[in-house]
Amino acid sequence: TVLVLKQQSAMLGGEEKEEDPDAAKKEEERQEALRQQEEERKAKYAKMEAEREMMRQGIRDKYGLKKREEAEAEAAAAVEEPAAGSLTRPKKAVPAGCGDEEEEESIMDTVMKYLPGPLQDMLKK
Repeated sequence: TVLVLKQQSAMLGGEEKEEDPDAAKKEEERQEALRQQEEERKAKYAKMEAEREMMRQGIRDKYGLKKREEAEAEAAAAVEEPAAGSLTRPKKAVPAGCGDEEEEESIMDTVMKYLPGPLQDMLKK
């Protein structure tokens, strides 16, 4: 039956393929050529990315910007820093002059100096 199948496939145009003795060598050369092309492509894109990074760094230097990774790291550190302490805001975080009654009175006195006499009398009451 095998012989009959071979004869039928030959009659239908399906020829038996003979194994090429150099097929393995040719395939190996083809794979090597593909690897070499891939390496050249990677080198080309690495060079292009290096040029882009130089341009980006020039812009960062010109405008005083930081790299995205550095900026994100600083932001994360700033978020963690206040959280390390107590749940309430530390006293040092209150700017000078906020909540001081003495300063509010001095501001009121300053305003009173510039108001006309009758308005000063009305506000003092």
